[in-house]
Amino acid sequence: MRRLMLLRHAKAERSEPGGRDRDRALDKRGRADAPVIGAYMVRHALHPDLVIVSPATRARETWELAVPAFADVPPTVEEARLYEATPQNLLDVLKAISPQVGTLLLIGHNPGLHELAVLLIAAGDLEARQRLNEDFPTAGLAVVDFPFDAWSRLRPHAGRLERFIGPRSLAAATD
Repeated sequence: MRRLMLLRHAKAERSEPGGRDRDRALDKRGRADAPVIGAYMVRHALHPDLVIVSPATRARETWELAVPAFADVPPTVEEARLYEATPQNLLDVLKAISPQVGTLLLIGHNPGLHELAVLLIAAGDLEARQRLNEDFPTAGLAVVDFPFDAWSRLRPHAGRLERFIGPRSLAAATD
């Protein structure tokens, strides 16, 4: 079995005139949400074997603020193809992952992450799937399980949504 966790970066500052989108940092809410999602992941035993992060400042900061919750920090790789990625670009990245990686955390951006999640999920809690279909908010986390033993076998509509949590439910997620 393979587990894919998709984490959209936390809330970022608005673009400054003439500024680069890639350089946008997290805003106050984003800096508060990122550590909470890290603590949630640890509390619910959502431990990645590998983390792949977009090179955008807001994605890197999201992981930097979430990672202190982990006692054992998983290996982390920055991947340029995650920035402004289409679902097909993201699938290409995923299919190249080593079979030794059982649980993967991908930290990136919309619309690519949202479209990828919708493309991959075929089953799971109906209410969670409906919420995910409607929106993939900043600091949102989707956990998708696949019934195969190699990332190279990844295909559309093969996943089961195990859980989907967004920033509104982060503070309430104490179970």
